[in-house]
Amino acid sequence: MKLHDLRPAEGSTKKRKRVGRGGGSGFGKTSGRGTKGQNSRAGGGVPLTFEGGQLPLVQRLPKLRGFNNRFKVYYTAVNLDSLERLFEADAEVTPESLAGVGLAGGTAPVVVLGRGEISKPLQVKVHRISASARQKIEAAGGSVEVLGYEVNKRLPRS
Repeated sequence: MKLHDLRPAEGSTKKRKRVGRGGGSGFGKTSGRGTKGQNSRAGGGVPLTFEGGQLPLVQRLPKLRGFNNRFKVYYTAVNLDSLERLFEADAEVTPESLAGVGLAGGTAPVVVLGRGEISKPLQVKVHRISASARQKIEAAGGSVEVLGYEVNKRLPRS
């Protein structure tokens, strides 16, 4: 078999409808549009949203309210009970190590929140931390360091 032997499967292709090419074609004169009327004209027809003169649904519904703040930073929240469960004592908790255990990912900055208790000392390095979480980590003998982050590196809430 060569390239010039290739043909589409039988019945898989259809000839193009060539309108306005004389009476013998079956689509001469009015080109299959019937006679007169709005739909026979060039540019004729009605919009998809037209409802026969009734006020269309798209006009009856209210417009979207509010706005999206382009500068809002979306944090990935991690709670203390998760840190207690997934990290050994004296472990370093960073955004990279959190991504490694599946708690954070992407480029969103990380915030540690104070839900749950922690009994082991951890070295926590995150972008933001709540006051209660900081207090519990330091009470357990751990340390907290707040990292800087680039504002452009953020992900929308999922």
